[in-house]
Amino acid sequence: MEQQLDYAAVRAAADRIAGVTRPAAVVPAEDGVWYALEHLQHTGSFKARGAHNFLAAHHAAGALPSAGVTIASGGNAGLACAWAARAHSVPATVFLPGNAPRVKVERLRGYGAAVHLVGDRYAEALAACREFAADSGALGSHAYDHPLIAAGAGTLLDEIRLALPGLDTVVLAVGGGGLFAGVATAAREHGVRVVAAEPEGCRALNAALESGRPVDVPVDSVAADSLGATRVSADALAAALHEGVDSVLVPDSEITDARRALWEDRRIVVEPGAATALAALRRVPRAPGARVAVILCGANTDPADLSPALG
Repeated sequence: MEQQLDYAAVRAAADRIAGVTRPAAVVPAEDGVWYALEHLQHTGSFKARGAHNFLAAHHAAGALPSAGVTIASGGNAGLACAWAARAHSVPATVFLPGNAPRVKVERLRGYGAAVHLVGDRYAEALAACREFAADSGALGSHAYDHPLIAAGAGTLLDEIRLALPGLDTVVLAVGGGGLFAGVATAAREHGVRVVAAEPEGCRALNAALESGRPVDVPVDSVAADSLGATRVSADALAAALHEGVDSVLVPDSEITDARRALWEDRRIVVEPGAATALAALRRVPRAPGARVAVILCGANTDPADLSPALG
């Protein structure tokens, strides 16, 4: 299927996922700042949007094979793919690195997916996934690098604007760039500034901006299980080159502090990848009266390290 990522694709995705995904919940956090609680989405992350859009578009085009769908993932994209596949009554086969969090592996099996643990890096899981797709005839999806996946994720921006009129800035974490590419595409349509937050040890977008092209980067961060892409998508880099986009890096210590603060102050449990956006907030200059939304994008984590009461 020929696809491109533009605002029309985001609007088409909104029509496909309407009534299936949960509308974004937006709550006040502090003066001028709101949280978009996308960790409450089906499967525990924003990935459900892109996964459903991807399969619904292929189903409508008669391009969804009986062999089902396969994907390589750090966990969240696999969960979303398995959830969407179950809704379309086709099998899902998910490849993950062997060090994927147990909570994500167990939830995947709960969705009925066939799970394969391969190597210890996403790239190894991806190679195995591609080989499986070629051998089985299953439809190959991608954790972030596909216009339908990114367009589905981009539907979040319009829902945040609907809940928060006058939105000036949205802050979000970036891994491979699917959420960022989609949200930035929609934000550009409405003149909303985007802050792309990455861990210092997982800086695929920031490195691509420095180099002028997607490049491979080392992955070493507390948030690597969800933000540990070694290379950002071309769509994400293209979106980042437009005006109104800022790239921010944060250390792991601040990510951990932000995650713990969400729990201790608000009883919100998120994974480190989601806390990365909040950690970047202090580096975001704000004009008086500006309205800023911080996307809390995922909650597939073991909360035992947040509080002795949860251990």
